[in-house]
Amino acid sequence: MQATLAVPGATLYYELRGSGPLLLVAQSGEGDANRSDAMVDHLVDTYTVVTYDRRGLSRSVLGEPGAGATLDEHVDDVHRLLAEVTDRPALMLGCSMGAVIGLRLAARHPGQLATLVAHEPAIPGLLPEAERLRTRAELDEMRAVFERDGWIAGVKRIGELLGIDPARQETEPGARLAPLDASREANFDFFIRHDALTMRHADLTPAELDALKAGPVRIVPAAGHTTPRTVFDYRCAEQLAAGLGAALTHFPGGHNGNITHPKGFAEVLRGHL
Repeated sequence: MQATLAVPGATLYYELRGSGPLLLVAQSGEGDANRSDAMVDHLVDTYTVVTYDRRGLSRSVLGEPGAGATLDEHVDDVHRLLAEVTDRPALMLGCSMGAVIGLRLAARHPGQLATLVAHEPAIPGLLPEAERLRTRAELDEMRAVFERDGWIAGVKRIGELLGIDPARQETEPGARLAPLDASREANFDFFIRHDALTMRHADLTPAELDALKAGPVRIVPAAGHTTPRTVFDYRCAEQLAAGLGAALTHFPGGHNGNITHPKGFAEVLRGHL
């Protein structure tokens, strides 16, 4: 099923597949509703999977062309989307920025989620001060590379910051990796100009962590098995786990394991839902 939902300032595109408990998949970076289709194929026998284009990406149209999007708007979009498709607490996989959105949703609308798997949440504010300042400077530098050298150079710099080396990236049979071609330029442009800036300022205070820890949503901090332990997204996952007093779960692959290892990632995900 393909559908749209009018929300303040935008129209969201979303897809529903499968049957069973509702599982929302919130993508990373410039990923849209179809980013992890290969992984979703391994879940639809057990779950009703909803995926969507974040506002500003692909088929989710902004009411004001050229406008950006705030984290609060992204969170409100997911709040309204879940209210549209279910009246029960949902399961959620959030990857990178999707995990940032999921954590804020769990804090503001805890009744909408039963379990959130937060895979490498891109929240610099979780890090100790020196790491936080360095990470924010690196994200600023990434956006400067984009402005100076173009979107391909900016994407490559993102990969370096996230520990993704396309030349050495392992995949399992059945993985479907989108080529880095002109079809992805518009989404990357929006992500780097707007959502990456939102991500730069993302924070989760000790008080917010305590509230999440005491709240009703079961949160599973997660990271990629092959993600370098020193890059900021892995360190954010470690800090989230420490703040919640939870173990850090490892999934197959690296930051984009849901794409490079769709079957293995889905199998581990099932075990934590």
